[in-house]
Amino acid sequence: MRSSRPMEIVVPEALTASHVKWDGDAGRAWVAGLPELAARYLEEWELRLDGGPWHGVVALVLPVVRADGTRAALKLQPVTGENSGEGPGLRAWAGRGAVRLLDEDPLTGTLLLERLSAGRSLSSVPDDMEALRILTGLLGRLVSRPAPPGVRLLGDIARGLLDAAPRTTAGLAREEDRELVTACAAAVADVAAEPGDRLLHWDLHYDNVLAGDREPWLAIDPKPLAGDPGFDLMPALRNRWDDVVASGDVRRAVLGRFDLMTDLLGLDRARAARWTLGRALQNTVWDVQGGAGRMDEVQAAIVRAVSARL
Repeated sequence: MRSSRPMEIVVPEALTASHVKWDGDAGRAWVAGLPELAARYLEEWELRLDGGPWHGVVALVLPVVRADGTRAALKLQPVTGENSGEGPGLRAWAGRGAVRLLDEDPLTGTLLLERLSAGRSLSSVPDDMEALRILTGLLGRLVSRPAPPGVRLLGDIARGLLDAAPRTTAGLAREEDRELVTACAAAVADVAAEPGDRLLHWDLHYDNVLAGDREPWLAIDPKPLAGDPGFDLMPALRNRWDDVVASGDVRRAVLGRFDLMTDLLGLDRARAARWTLGRALQNTVWDVQGGAGRMDEVQAAIVRAVSARL
């Protein structure tokens, strides 16, 4: 089957800007090689283009059709520590609650996935709590499986967070933020010795759940970890934050989400609260490393609310 020529692959400007922002010249070079990389897999995997590209912050996704007529999606992304486990994670889930993996080249991070409805994510569900129930149901299916060998370990991440906590605290200008980070580190220290072994998605928010034909909703774009399911709650707690604010009671709304998720997942609330504070610590470590001098207000609000469940 004859492949499309490289010049037919147009890289969106926003994707180029994202890679340059985070990786400078290396990001620019990777993006420059995308047309050739895409053409390689269009030929090797006998695919033909079936529409314009989609993209996120990192990946370029091309709608394609396989030689047998199956609609699929070709995902091109640089290999990083976060996404190197995506293929093994998707293979372990085997389509149960997550997009199905059809082919993979681990050396380049290239994936061939079943085609979902890129234009219809769980964010399109008007009722916030209905959307949360759907997401939590998917999360329950995902974390029901033990993590396969080779994915990142939450235990390693927890130790790194505890090591970074003093520097992060010192980088915050406000005493109230320093107190919250100290509390988050103490919570992680309480559970770090038992990090868990479940296969976590790590980034399960509403825009990472798309409508499909095989199932109504499926998770995409995992950054797999082996660990405790409590570490996977934060994205849903902070998603659609405008709905939380519009409730008029941020603490009550956050706890409503947290309690619903822990009930549906059958989690110990105190343990899940500690790992949720661990996610807030992780996000704050990254923010301070990026030059921020204060804790993100949404993270701080979630920490204050969830601390009631310790």
